[in-house]
Amino acid sequence: MSFEEIRFIFVVYASSILPIILFMKYRSQLPNWVPIIYVGSFIVCALGWEIWFTYGLINGEPIIERRADVLNQWIPLHLNWIVNSLADAGTVCLGGLYLMWALNNKEQSIFLKWRWGPFLILLAWCIGQNLFVELFLYYDQLGEGKNLSWAPLIPTGNIFNPLIFEFNERSVMFQTQLPWIILPPFLYMTVIKLANKRN
Repeated sequence: MSFEEIRFIFVVYASSILPIILFMKYRSQLPNWVPIIYVGSFIVCALGWEIWFTYGLINGEPIIERRADVLNQWIPLHLNWIVNSLADAGTVCLGGLYLMWALNNKEQSIFLKWRWGPFLILLAWCIGQNLFVELFLYYDQLGEGKNLSWAPLIPTGNIFNPLIFEFNERSVMFQTQLPWIILPPFLYMTVIKLANKRN
């Protein structure tokens, strides 16, 4: 097993498990809408694209055909969508909400009414982490030439999937950016609705 494969396995499991540990440790200090957002984000990410990408359900290749055998042993097919959805929900969605709160002087009011500044922080986090994932973590599984399934949050599927840019001979494709462009506004609107309901 190469160092890069060890790093990949560590990042995948850490990004899915660490948010659960932090959530359990600090749950009494969190707003009461956080568990709903956590579970809801997990479900949306799983049904929105992770299950589709894992199994290659519509015109796609399953993950086991797109990555090395050693990675398939350490992250089995039927566990893949679960750990990825946990990372999406915890590290990306909750992490992005925490970041927008922290960068706005920890004002709770940003969760009560739409504000463009905080939203742009969330959007930048979601897109930024996805660019990092595509360029440095999953580049051999998601890049150009990889046949990914259609998914509900990727309505264009692989029919319309232009190359956005290349960096260091690694590609960023339109298809894999779509969920993190579509999801953030709905995530923020849902948080606002829940926060006002429970305030």
